[in-house]
Amino acid sequence: MLQQKIQWKPYAEMDFKHLKGLTGISDKTLEIHLGLYSGYVKNTNLLNEKIIEMTETGKTGTPEYSEIKRRYGFEYNGMRLHEYYFGNLKAGGSDLKESSKLGKHIVQTYSGLDVWRNDFAKVGAMRGVGWAILFQDPITKVLSNHWITLHEEGNIAGFVPILVMDVWEHAFLLDYKPAERPKYIEAFFSNVDWAAVESRLVG
Repeated sequence: MLQQKIQWKPYAEMDFKHLKGLTGISDKTLEIHLGLYSGYVKNTNLLNEKIIEMTETGKTGTPEYSEIKRRYGFEYNGMRLHEYYFGNLKAGGSDLKESSKLGKHIVQTYSGLDVWRNDFAKVGAMRGVGWAILFQDPITKVLSNHWITLHEEGNIAGFVPILVMDVWEHAFLLDYKPAERPKYIEAFFSNVDWAAVESRLVG
């Protein structure tokens, strides 16, 4: 009996070139950042190919296989988090209203939008490279701000990313000095597409 080959469809790179003209985030920074995202898509596909090859040839359980599996979370989440990040931006941004569905969800946890935004900005300004993410618990529907390091470290099991902000230095270093990260965070907020963010809510 012939063994059936494992089937998989390579991940396709999403097109975010329409984001040119962001406030406070230069087109050059965007170009470099999109190139980095492209690398995560490519590496995720390469790792998938390698994992399938090793699985089909009986090389699972080896040290090489283990390291590739560990690396996969970094590359895959690097791809996905960048898609969330670019996907919640648009030139000119939009307004978040307390009366909106998202605004109401935020106020259920925080006492107001300003309180939540200040907390989110403070998470993003923490020392180190990583991500600031507003997550939603799909069971309780509660929203909370979190810090994620190295893409795969710190993600909350089952939680849904609602607003994603990249605070690795490549996201802003051409436009701001390392100590000026708060200025980048303000620029990020001025480009948020709140309708896209709200569409990610569960329930």
